[in-house]
Amino acid sequence: MKRTALITGGAGFIGGNFLRLVHEHTDDQLIVVDSLTYAGNLSRITELLKSSRITFIKGDIVDTKLLAELFQKYNISVIVNFAAESHVDRSILNPGTFIKSNIEGVYSLLEAARKSWLSTEGRLFLHISSDEVFGSLPAQASSFTVESRYQPSSPYSACKAAADHLVRAWHATYGLPVIISSCSNNYGPWQFPEKLIPLTILNALEGKEIPIYGDGLQIRDWIHVEDHCRALLKIIQRGKIGETYLVGAQQEYTNGDIVHKICNAVDDFKSIPRGTTQKLPIFVDDRPGHDRRYAIDNSKLSKELSWMPYHRLETNLPLLVEWYARHHAWADEIRSGDYMKYYERQYGANKI
Repeated sequence: MKRTALITGGAGFIGGNFLRLVHEHTDDQLIVVDSLTYAGNLSRITELLKSSRITFIKGDIVDTKLLAELFQKYNISVIVNFAAESHVDRSILNPGTFIKSNIEGVYSLLEAARKSWLSTEGRLFLHISSDEVFGSLPAQASSFTVESRYQPSSPYSACKAAADHLVRAWHATYGLPVIISSCSNNYGPWQFPEKLIPLTILNALEGKEIPIYGDGLQIRDWIHVEDHCRALLKIIQRGKIGETYLVGAQQEYTNGDIVHKICNAVDDFKSIPRGTTQKLPIFVDDRPGHDRRYAIDNSKLSKELSWMPYHRLETNLPLLVEWYARHHAWADEIRSGDYMKYYERQYGANKI
C-alpha cells in the first residue's frame, strides 16, 4: 500500500543512501527534511529530487511549527529519523549543538507525531540510533545485544542514549508506535570526509599525512551503508512495534588495520609499489573518552527479518577508493572553509 514517509536528515550520508533505496523499492511518497548543516549535502540526492514522489524541505526538526505544518499538510504514516549530529570529535568540541539536535529535536518529532496520529494503525516512528550508546566493549567480551547496558562515553553517545530513552518512553506512556535500530560503523559512498575511511582515502590519494588516534588499536564493527539501509527497509516492512534491532556486519577491524588496507588499495589504484602510501600514517593524541571496541550481535535481525549483510569490507575498500577518486570535486567542495579549520584544530597540532 502506498504511504507517505517523512525522512529526516535525508541529505546526510546514511539518509541519502536510504532515500535512494526506498525510492527504488517502494511506491511511497517521500518527504525529506534536512537542515543542511555542514554534513548535509544536496548533491548526494540531486538526481532523486527530480522525482515527483520526493519533496524536499530545508528545515530543522527542533522547529515545532514546521513539523506541525508538515503533519497537517501530509498524511505521514512513517517517520524515519536520521537527523542527528553524529561526529564524536565535534561533540567534544561543542556538546550543546548535539543536545539541541539529538535530544530536543527527537522530542519535537515525537510530540509532533503523538499530537497528529489520532490512530496508531499503520503508523511507525523508526528512530536510528548507534552502537555507541553501549559504551566500550572489553576485548574478549561477547558482542552487544539488545539487552546490553547503556554506558555512553561521549557527548554524542550520551545524546543518542537520551533520545533512545525518550523514544521508548513515548511508546510506553503514549502508545506511540516506535522501533529503534542501533547500527555499527557505516562506510560507503557519499560519506563526509571527517570520518575515518573517507578521510584516509582522500589523504592517501593526495599524498597527505593520515592521522590515527592513539595507538590505532580501537576496534570497530564495519557495515556497508547499503546493507544498513536494506536492514532499515526490512524493519519498516516487517519489524515489531516496540522492539529494538541491532544492525551490524560482524566485521571487526582496528583503525590501524583499516588505514593499512586503504593504503594498499590506493597504491594498487595508482599503480605504484605497495608500501609507498604506508609512509603517510602518523599517530596523534587520542581523543578523550575514546571507546576501545564496538561489536554487534545481529542475530535477532537475521532470524526475525531474514536479513544478512552482502558487502565485505576488504572487497569494497578498493571500490571505494575508485569512487572517491571519481568524486574528488565533490570532496574538495565540502572540505573547504570551516571544515579545514576544524581539521587543523583536531589533527594539526597534536602529532605524536
